Amino acid sequence: MLSYLARRLLVAIPTILVIITVAFFMMRAAPGGPFDLERPMPEEIRQNVMAAYGMDQPVWKQYVDYMAGIARFDLGPSLKFRDKSVADIIAEGFPVSAVIGALSISLAVFVGTIMGSLAALRQNTAADYTVVGISTIGIVIPPFVMGPILALLVGLHWGLLPTGGLDPRYGMTAERLILPVITLALPQIAIISRLMRASMIEVLRSNYVRTAKAKGLPAASVIVRHALRSAVLPLVSYLGPAAAALLTGSIVIEQVFQLPGIGRQFVQAALQRDYTVVMGVVILYASLIIILNLIADLLYAALNPKVKYD
Repeated sequence: MLSYLARRLLVAIPTILVIITVAFFMMRAAPGGPFDLERPMPEEIRQNVMAAYGMDQPVWKQYVDYMAGIARFDLGPSLKFRDKSVADIIAEGFPVSAVIGALSISLAVFVGTIMGSLAALRQNTAADYTVVGISTIGIVIPPFVMGPILALLVGLHWGLLPTGGLDPRYGMTAERLILPVITLALPQIAIISRLMRASMIEVLRSNYVRTAKAKGLPAASVIVRHALRSAVLPLVSYLGPAAAALLTGSIVIEQVFQLPGIGRQFVQAALQRDYTVVMGVVILYASLIIILNLIADLLYAALNPKVKYD
């Protein structure tokens, strides 16, 4: 197991380096620059500003300097917020996105697993058709449509919940998180319930489950101890990248509900050509993808004794 972990971590290093390199040169190839939207300034001052951030150097030199900073765990300063570093901006936005993402994925796993299992156990019944119908609607309606609908109905029309932003006195209060968490969780509930339904149906038809039933074991024991454990394996594989995407924030959800998360900061940074902030978020996202995929693989092996690591 330790050798497997070491190999995966060693493979992760060149993977992240390739991602950083591609993202760096793509940002530099994009039209416009970080100071193009500023008020017109004398050329001499503009040259001084560019020199202060190393933007007057050839691209290859900027790349070498940036990678040297990464080696020192220094993501550099923001090009738009002069008094903040990239680490400061990520530290401000990531907790908001992480809380919303963690609540969303927890809700999605809980509800999706129950719905999928219920549909499989009641296959070709009204309950099954209801779950399939709801999950289809959840997949078809994207968050950028569902979010405004919930905000208009629940927030503005019925006045049950606030429609967005953080409470200036208390920060992330529960009532301000409900709508964004539900909006973010609905598509995941739909996907997880369909994954769980298909997997559970296959497991229920397997020989070892039939054998367990033939031995006279209680139905609840067969489902929980034998079927459910094998049925969640596809779900574990799916949750790695899904969790990373949710934890790093949903751009649409944070825009709709005016939440200062990392996804919203990423969009603003990209539009303003704040190269260093964009790169910092890309590195964060890539790192989370690698770490969560590794955790998912380890969980998969723990749940499935047939999987062996050399």
